[in-house]
Amino acid sequence: MKTWLGTGLLAALAAVAGCGSEGGGGDDNTTGTAPTDAVTYWQDAKPILDAKCNGCHTPGGIAPFSLETYDKAYQMREMIKSSTKAGTMPPWPAAKGCSDYLSDRSLTDAQIETLAAWSDGGGVEGDPAKPGAPIDRGPTNDLSRVDLSLEMPVEYTPTKEPDDYRCFVVDWPEAETQYVAGFRANPGNPAVVHHVIAYLVEPGKVADVEAADAAEAGPGYTCYGGPGVQSSWLGAWAPGSLGTDTPAGTGIRVEPGSKVVLQVHYNTLTAGMQSDRTTVDFRLEKSVATEGKIQPWAKPTWLSGNGMLIPAGESDVMHSFGYDITGIGGDPGPITIHSAGLHMHTLGTHGVLRIDRADGTSECMLDIPKWDFHWQGSYSFLEPKTVNPGDKVYLECHWDNSAANQPLIDGVKMPPKDVTWGEGTTDEMCLGTFYITR
Repeated sequence: MKTWLGTGLLAALAAVAGCGSEGGGGDDNTTGTAPTDAVTYWQDAKPILDAKCNGCHTPGGIAPFSLETYDKAYQMREMIKSSTKAGTMPPWPAAKGCSDYLSDRSLTDAQIETLAAWSDGGGVEGDPAKPGAPIDRGPTNDLSRVDLSLEMPVEYTPTKEPDDYRCFVVDWPEAETQYVAGFRANPGNPAVVHHVIAYLVEPGKVADVEAADAAEAGPGYTCYGGPGVQSSWLGAWAPGSLGTDTPAGTGIRVEPGSKVVLQVHYNTLTAGMQSDRTTVDFRLEKSVATEGKIQPWAKPTWLSGNGMLIPAGESDVMHSFGYDITGIGGDPGPITIHSAGLHMHTLGTHGVLRIDRADGTSECMLDIPKWDFHWQGSYSFLEPKTVNPGDKVYLECHWDNSAANQPLIDGVKMPPKDVTWGEGTTDEMCLGTFYITR
């Protein structure tokens, strides 16, 4: 929760922009009868692109170009090869071998090699009358039903570039207690909307968020790290997400009189300052067997003073924290963790979430070996993980605060400075998030 085209990808796009014609006629072997052993678009490449890439690479989608036709895929064949081999596309930052997840959009080694072979073979089209079998996406937890849709109060056009983080306060219309059992965001303008987080503000804190909204002119208010008031998460969307159900029989309680704050991250690098009015969908249940919640996780002393100091000029700074999460809320019993997410800002390099068992063993939940601030998300486990009393949930984050890794502000690279925990662009965080039940 990305600027779709970094400098390396932009260079690659420029390099391949002239590859082939719109009809693919630049190479003699791209159409017509292909050799029987040729790797072709219709039989080999298209099933992979459809299953793993074309949720984003659609006309008008968040990706800067479509891959839904042979002509488009042919033009981008070298980029497809290079980006999939580098692991930058499709975006799936979680390391293999840590845990198994629902809705995994990563490619297998064989799929990566197939796309490379298709590119190296000249992008042969093959026979559209004989398409390859669709690829099973594997176990998913896609949103199964929509019971309530909410939208931003008014249309908004970003005012900051290339990134604008804006919070919009939305009324919760239900007159009775409901449980959110599924969530999906629907970007009004996928060309500029890059992520959406829905925060729940309970009735007792509504005045605080209304004051934050009123204090800034224009629709909504600026909110880089979060809504700036006491709140909890209801759900999140990132590119490629189809929406998710919570685990069966669980949901997040929402009381009448609450507010929903939609934090929308706009990225204008490729599309410019275009307007948007995003909506969100909820699956609701009147009752659930087990109440769930999205639990943030960080060391309390990090949140003030120099408790999480990242000194200026240091290229690898690490902070970590382990604690028995089962005692939170006064109940010492076991908890079940259904999903995990990790959050840092722009200096982050890598991070880990794991369970350190009381018997001395460890179980990996999430390993992000190459942190990218623009590709954040929650990872739902194929099999939930039980944390028992005596086990510790462990969080570890690394940052690069060297001169070479400083942000550009108004085109000027900033000098290194000491960084601590904070909501701002130039502050940092080390935060785990879990969907848990007891």
